Amino acid sequence: MKNEKTYELVLTALFTAIIVIMAFTPLGYIPLVVINATIIHIPVILGALFLGPKKGAFLGFVFGLTSFINNTFKAATASAFVFSPVLAYNVAGVSGIFKSIYICFVPRILVGVVPYFIYLLIRKALKSEGQAGRIVVNALASLILFISVRAFMIRLFPETLSMLVCTIIGIAAGSVLMAVLTVSGNKKGSANIALAYAGLAGAFTNTLFVMSGIFILYKDAYAQAVGVAGEAVLDVIMGVVTFNGIVEAVVAAIIVAGVGFALTRVKPVYTKQEQTADAGKEVAKA
Repeated sequence: MKNEKTYELVLTALFTAIIVIMAFTPLGYIPLVVINATIIHIPVILGALFLGPKKGAFLGFVFGLTSFINNTFKAATASAFVFSPVLAYNVAGVSGIFKSIYICFVPRILVGVVPYFIYLLIRKALKSEGQAGRIVVNALASLILFISVRAFMIRLFPETLSMLVCTIIGIAAGSVLMAVLTVSGNKKGSANIALAYAGLAGAFTNTLFVMSGIFILYKDAYAQAVGVAGEAVLDVIMGVVTFNGIVEAVVAAIIVAGVGFALTRVKPVYTKQEQTADAGKEVAKA
């Protein structure tokens, strides 16, 4: 029990250090031709899975804190105020402080909570005796890949490929994934699939809550900052969610599944039942 707590403390410190390094260096981004995909949230997601939602929430807070520092002292973009209560005061007064605290911290804290429960939900669905849960999970994964590939192709080849061709390529990618998941689907692989979904959910949680917060709390100020008309803000935000958000979510799913699989060889992703069982074993040994 003592060794387990020490291990978790070391792992928490390691994930914290990785978040800080990623936040203040170019290592937090992966260039994907048309965008730089953010991956700073990945240590937060992994922390949620291997340390539980409480420590995951702490790591999410650290992620939010690095965002606050970066946007306050670097202010690389005109819209940096949405993540900085200090800069927001000059834009929206006292209310801006609370608005930016929400946008900067709450979505990031949720990134450290949501993936854990998504993992448990997907594991339960894939471990069930019936086929319905697996079919739904596989279909959802295929749909997400279709949307991501289609959006990526449209952005990558805006003048070369037609919308129809991009849609066909997306359908082909989604169909291949559906076939692979259906043929190779088994209970042993449910953990890896659940890890991928956790990564997907964590990344998309960040995008969805940040962008919806900006629209609800800072619609006019954000429009002015990015240089668009107020009525066009929703289009800008939806563009970020449906392209950047989904592409980053797919990248997170791949990395979390790969790294998570390696980490499970050292430390499993515990459910509460497994934690209770292990605690009981430790007591029995004592």
